Amino acid sequence: MISAPGRAAGEPPDVPFPRLLLIYPATHTLGWARYFQLPSHSLQMVAAATPRHWEVVLADEVHDEVPFDGTFDLVGITAMTHQATRAYEIADRFRARGVPVVMGGIHPTVLPEEALLHADAVVIGEAEPVWAQLLDDLLAGCLKSVSRAPVPRGDLLSPPWPRREILAGRRYLTTQTVQASRGCPYDCSFCTVTPYFGRTFRYRDPDDILAEIRSFRRKLVVFLDDNLLGDPAKARPILRGLAEMNVRWGSQTNLRFAEDPELLKLVADSGCIGLFVGIESVVGAHANMAKSGTRYSQADLMKRVRDAGIILETSIIFGFDDHDESVFDTTVRFLEECSSSVPTFHILTPYPGTALFRQFQEEGRLLTTDWSRYDHSTVVFRPRLMSPERLHRGWLEARREAYSWRAIATRVMRNPGRRLTNLAYNILRKGPNDLLEDEAP
Repeated sequence: MISAPGRAAGEPPDVPFPRLLLIYPATHTLGWARYFQLPSHSLQMVAAATPRHWEVVLADEVHDEVPFDGTFDLVGITAMTHQATRAYEIADRFRARGVPVVMGGIHPTVLPEEALLHADAVVIGEAEPVWAQLLDDLLAGCLKSVSRAPVPRGDLLSPPWPRREILAGRRYLTTQTVQASRGCPYDCSFCTVTPYFGRTFRYRDPDDILAEIRSFRRKLVVFLDDNLLGDPAKARPILRGLAEMNVRWGSQTNLRFAEDPELLKLVADSGCIGLFVGIESVVGAHANMAKSGTRYSQADLMKRVRDAGIILETSIIFGFDDHDESVFDTTVRFLEECSSSVPTFHILTPYPGTALFRQFQEEGRLLTTDWSRYDHSTVVFRPRLMSPERLHRGWLEARREAYSWRAIATRVMRNPGRRLTNLAYNILRKGPNDLLEDEAP
């Protein structure tokens, strides 16, 4: 649980290191599914930016109990919006004992005043540029309430390697995760990437990325990028290096890369086994977004990826303003025809900090600001062309139909490569779908 740095030469042995507790809040109990989760990359990066004279302790609530009675000089908590309520509960308990708390992540970044009701300090934006100074200020007794990272500029990303040793003793799907890039130029109205990471692609040096991957002991690598292939010119050197390393990897991207047959072949030859892509919608304005390309239909691009032997996890969102009750059946039929490897379905969620949140707030369409309900599975706004109850029921029915045994068998048989892996992914997805309840939103 504890990652203790080495003591500097000549330092008195009885001088204690300051202790930092980093917390990843959990919103519900996952059971056996916790072994198929990925660890928090952001907290590994905060640990990497922490000076070595600090002792760093991780509490990942997916696996650990939070040590509320422990002795710490500072508690750092990361929070996405759906984690904010739990993060505030944790922060309040530590502050009641007089332990200072700093919060970061996307939710405190976009709502710092709210976060400061529960924390002594907030980091706005990326933590690495401001973290060491924040810790120095704390030890000097002059902790600032707000540490604001500079606005990302340029196209070069130069972060430290994450400190994976803080993950010791926990079982994840893999700890071999890499972030090669940050940012996205598409600035979708419902997405939190651009408010946090900026509107340009910033890539690390390919040699640095490949050196990090060579340090791994196993072949499976997961890239945590929001759009790894978004800039093909920057992605190609990474892919060429991977092709020489005999690794297997997966990531998130958009379908536009499949417009280029040579790039698609390079992706497949580099060891890619699976990609998560945002289809968003199969009808209406969001069915032909710039990030999906314009020369080819989504169905054509999905078939290209599937035929290349790459498992394709497609993300669908229900609830856009041009969605009526017909969208659910239309979407299921489309996915049956395209046979994407692993479909996922989400309810549109207007996260604070996005243009969508501002729109719904101005139109009086938000039903709640209970952040624990902002989870892609709960209707938190009033749809334009159907009731909240109908949106929730349609999402539920689509998920169940897509994960019937008949639908799973059809998808697996129509995907030419990695059938056993594809079947395993579908079975893992089927379990949570079978447990869905018919409760109202």
